[in-house]
Amino acid sequence: MKLVISNKQGKAKQVEIEDNVASSLYGIKIGDKFNGNLVNMEGYEFEVRGGSDDAGFPMRRDVQGMERKAILATSGLGNHIKRKGMRKRKTVAGNTIAEATAQVNLYVIKKGKEDLFAEPVTEEKKEEETTEEKKEE
Repeated sequence: MKLVISNKQGKAKQVEIEDNVASSLYGIKIGDKFNGNLVNMEGYEFEVRGGSDDAGFPMRRDVQGMERKAILATSGLGNHIKRKGMRKRKTVAGNTIAEATAQVNLYVIKKGKEDLFAEPVTEEKKEEETTEEKKEE
């Protein structure tokens, strides 16, 4: 399962978790808050904002359950209304995280000790920094 984590500054990071860790998220609904310890991110607190299932159908807040349903929608993601009063039948996933969920969108409510969005320092960046220091001398 993939977690797409975003924060107030508009930064986002994609993290892939294993099935045994993902099973701790089963049953959580869109809008629910949970502790980051469930996904091995100590100190963080997240809110579920959405997601999609393994076939790419988006999760929808007002559709109860875990399975896909074909709803008659007047608005929402991927629904382009051409005239007033028009409704379309759309297949969407339910609002509960299950085994079939491939991606979960999370929003950071409380930050932990480690910064998730900090860029890791690679060897190339270290080399650039040392060459810049030499030029300055």
